[in-house]
Amino acid sequence: MRHLTAALRRYPHTAPLIEGTTPLDGCRVDIADVDPIHEAFAPMVRHQRYDVSELALATLLQAVEAEVPVAALPVVTVGNFPHRSLYTFRDGPRLTPADLRGRRVGVRAYSQTTGLWVRGVLSDSYGVPSRDVTWVTTEAPHVAAVREPSNVERTSADLVEALRGGHLASIVLGAPFASRVDGLVPLIEDWETRQESFYAEHGWVPANHLIVVRRDLLRSEPGLVRELYRALTAGIDAARPHAPTGSVRERAVRYGVDDTLLAMVGAAVRHAREQEIVRRDIDPAELFADFEKYAGGS
Repeated sequence: MRHLTAALRRYPHTAPLIEGTTPLDGCRVDIADVDPIHEAFAPMVRHQRYDVSELALATLLQAVEAEVPVAALPVVTVGNFPHRSLYTFRDGPRLTPADLRGRRVGVRAYSQTTGLWVRGVLSDSYGVPSRDVTWVTTEAPHVAAVREPSNVERTSADLVEALRGGHLASIVLGAPFASRVDGLVPLIEDWETRQESFYAEHGWVPANHLIVVRRDLLRSEPGLVRELYRALTAGIDAARPHAPTGSVRERAVRYGVDDTLLAMVGAAVRHAREQEIVRRDIDPAELFADFEKYAGGS
């Protein structure tokens, strides 16, 4: 029996594949023990350690630019609005997004996808371009060849403690992580209204992770990749009725190459160019070209 190694986080829509209840014909999927899932991203783009992996969208754009031999499937496994992701302490200075100009903001990695979307909101909605903020990071890019812009600094300090000590004006965190720290509150106070306005305007939720496969696997065994895609889409279809109608998860998780997916990726490319995460224009369709060519499309 054929074995595929996969680095996948367990979600309601990936559980059937991980548990084997939606099997691949003639193939077993061996799930790598990687937690948190972002620790799989550098091994995937630097060494193609897995046959299949989740990958952050910003890392995927950098991988495309660096001609890393991975190919994206049009499957968004997780996404979220970034409006809630800037945090300050409740008892600290009350800042507006515009107040971040000229200040220092912490983020795990400059190429973290949440950070990309946060900077896009700061620029588009509040007139604060990425270059007007110093971004203080604790991790290097997953793609080794990437050069970071001059307004990115690395630190060994804990970002939450740096914020507490007044060395940072804000930090970028996902809500589950922020909820573990007493006293953190979203910097954008009306984040719920802002994110719904964003969805009403654009019609999509910003993607965080997509699925990628080794390019040689796609080209040599396209039928197997089609089976993998079928299993992933079946998991999404089976989980969708159980997600609350209109929830972020229900709106974010998607599959198939369509105008909505390409518009979302196009916005990410624009932000990535403005922020010097990538340095050339990338056609959104380029991300899925190999999948469309070898696996017969979506």
